[in-house]
Amino acid sequence: MPEGPWTDVGSVEELRNKPLQEVLCGTTPIALTYKDGAFAAISGLCNHVGGPLGEGALDGDFVVCPWHYWKFHRQTGQGEPGYEADQVPAYPVKVENGRLYIDLASATKRKKRPSAPHPLARPIVRQPGPIRVVGISTTAMTKEHPRYSTSDALLEVALEHAESALGLETQCIKLRELSFRACEGFYSKSAYACTWPCSITQMDPMDELDRVYEALVHWADVILIATPIRWGNAGSLYYRMVERMNCIQNQETIANKHLLKNKVAAFIIMGGQDNVQGVAGQLMTFFSEVGCQFPQFPFIAHSRGWSAEDMERNVSEVQNSRELREGAQELVARAAAMARLMVEGQLPERPLARGGRKAHQLDSEPTG
Repeated sequence: MPEGPWTDVGSVEELRNKPLQEVLCGTTPIALTYKDGAFAAISGLCNHVGGPLGEGALDGDFVVCPWHYWKFHRQTGQGEPGYEADQVPAYPVKVENGRLYIDLASATKRKKRPSAPHPLARPIVRQPGPIRVVGISTTAMTKEHPRYSTSDALLEVALEHAESALGLETQCIKLRELSFRACEGFYSKSAYACTWPCSITQMDPMDELDRVYEALVHWADVILIATPIRWGNAGSLYYRMVERMNCIQNQETIANKHLLKNKVAAFIIMGGQDNVQGVAGQLMTFFSEVGCQFPQFPFIAHSRGWSAEDMERNVSEVQNSRELREGAQELVARAAAMARLMVEGQLPERPLARGGRKAHQLDSEPTG
């Protein structure tokens, strides 16, 4: 065994069988590579959020982090071209008598390129002003050929009432108008690989889900979700959005950090098919998991049942239903009243009417 600060990490015969692997020098994780007949060793912890470099892949001479794909040269620890200001420690290695040794004491320095924090990472502070309502449409349609959407129509009714009659601030986000990537399952690699802000949002400046994160976390007091029923479930765009919202829920798990504080969620569920309660249950379960509260009677819905394939009639009934329009107005009023109680500690001046049963539950009979 050589003298000095050298640590024996194992048999050369065994270690050279893998181009990249994680080894431990005491308690220090090392990303060990073997290429072109030579070993090299760099830190096993990525500069980004500490991903395990030794569990990644080798791309030419660069070790690729398995969490978010940052790259570091296997011999120098230098970041890939364009990111040279980033560097992980590199360690001297040597072979003696069939054993591999690493010198931890002679490591190069870790360097992190300076970068401003992502705008979404700022402290969450509610700005003064009236209660704020964000409506999120999850209806999919072709942008060049728009069609009438019953869920969109009632969302518009609710937002217009919130602004004109209740004096609230509103905004409407239509997911179909945003270009955003599907969740890539970083959480499946490690809970710590799913970050806030979302890893995709940090990596891809063209990803437009940052508008949803900004509205939900930093702006809105009331989150009003409008969805169609598709094969007994919420719309596909809804699921694409909430999968990406795992980065919000995950903060509760790994950091005890509550991003959605004093937020109220309510729902508009419309469809030619049945299963209103099933869809409502899924929506309420998810939004409770990310910390939202609900007003009394937290959703309105309309459905004519599984066998009602005459969609023209379904559209006509919604267009002509005063009860559903009033239900949308009362829903946003209840949600806003609860948000005001949470944010300002104030109750509404008078009790808010619940409205007809069918404006808040499954419509088993046509409404007119």
